[in-house]
Amino acid sequence: MRVAIVTESFPPEVNGVAHSVLRTAEHLVRRGHQPLVITPAPARGAHCPPHSFGPDAATVPVVRIPSLPLPGYPQVRIALPSRQLAAAISGHRPDLVHLAGPFVLGARGMEVARSLGVPAVAVYQTDLAGYAHAYRAGRGLGEAAAWHRIRTVHRAAARTLAPSTPAAQDLTAHGVPRVRLWPRGVDSARFHPGHRDEALHRALAPGGEVLVGYVGRLAPEKRVDLLAGASALPGVRVVVIGDGPSGPALRAAMPGAVFLGRKTGAELARCFASLDLFVHTGPPETFCQTIQEAMASGLPVVGPAAGGPLDLVGHHRTGLLVPPRDGRAVTAAVAALAADPELRAAYGRAGRADVTARSWESVGDLLLQHYAEVLAEHRGEGVGGNVGGGVGSRAGTGPAVGLAGRGDGPGTGPGPAGVEDVPAPPTGSPDPAGPAGLPSATVGGGTAAPAPVIVEGQPA
Repeated sequence: MRVAIVTESFPPEVNGVAHSVLRTAEHLVRRGHQPLVITPAPARGAHCPPHSFGPDAATVPVVRIPSLPLPGYPQVRIALPSRQLAAAISGHRPDLVHLAGPFVLGARGMEVARSLGVPAVAVYQTDLAGYAHAYRAGRGLGEAAAWHRIRTVHRAAARTLAPSTPAAQDLTAHGVPRVRLWPRGVDSARFHPGHRDEALHRALAPGGEVLVGYVGRLAPEKRVDLLAGASALPGVRVVVIGDGPSGPALRAAMPGAVFLGRKTGAELARCFASLDLFVHTGPPETFCQTIQEAMASGLPVVGPAAGGPLDLVGHHRTGLLVPPRDGRAVTAAVAALAADPELRAAYGRAGRADVTARSWESVGDLLLQHYAEVLAEHRGEGVGGNVGGGVGSRAGTGPAVGLAGRGDGPGTGPGPAGVEDVPAPPTGSPDPAGPAGLPSATVGGGTAAPAPVIVEGQPA
């Protein structure tokens, strides 16, 4: 199968979209398919390292479209209008176009796919409306405009893949049809409790403090400022890993915290495993990969009861969910877990057990099942039964449900709307997990002149 992947972000950028696209391309090559990645070019002078896509000699070509930095947030690149996108897609002769977090480049990719008569799968990855809220864009008009853009792009797709139940519910509630679930994998060998470095822990906590970590971008939508109260707790040391425009303000607000900057690879895994507790503070998350990486590292998690964390964190089982944007609740949850090392250990073990089956290989195979269904529908063939991540009919007759296999986790409780506090959900026996340890669920709701393009052959 020939697949053109149009993505708004790709390494050397470090974020959830870039990482999942990299993993997707790797998996396609390993399964004998031929992907092409098309992405905005990074800033001039940025190092674009080669990426290994498998043990053989195959390569993944990467087409980098000239881009400009997003005003006020230069880490984000916006591709310039260019004929090179259409030339790259048509030249690859794809069977299917994969749009990762489509907004600017992805929207143009959708137009190209339609003009070529090629089906497109749109992967919803970024809560653009939540970002508009965080940046107070237009006092509500920004959120409405973001949803209009999302609907316009995703309605044209043969299928939209949402990473979590709350994200799928948001999409269907805002009029996006043909929504299916496709979660994210985690490398549970790289992110492992065995990578804990006691020397690093002692260096970060010379007084024996409990290390409370955050990993991610330092930007307004991430609400890292909600850790200010926790950073003032006695016996607690907050460790912030990442960079971004909010860095200077956060350093001023949390003078007792340790800021390590951006970490990647084995160094990031060592930092994760050397923490005692992980906290994610940003509410606009469609999934939240760092929560999975923390759980794989054996850490208990504190997260907002909104968006993707509702599917990931088992309240009072693998961690604690708190009302979003509530700094006092974050502080109280951190204080409770910091004072109870046995509870932290129990939550950490349970979280590790939850995520070990969610390999990128199994997630990649689930994506291939989605591709197969879309291609069969495009050819007018019948598709029998529901596949993997759960499918509703195109008319949306299936009920919206939580992700299975979480025991008494929040997936069995109410959706993200109307969360006022976080009571412990009722206990019960786990539902059977989907194929390869993945969740099985059904989602309702029908369910200037451009510079030369850069083409790279990424070694596999």
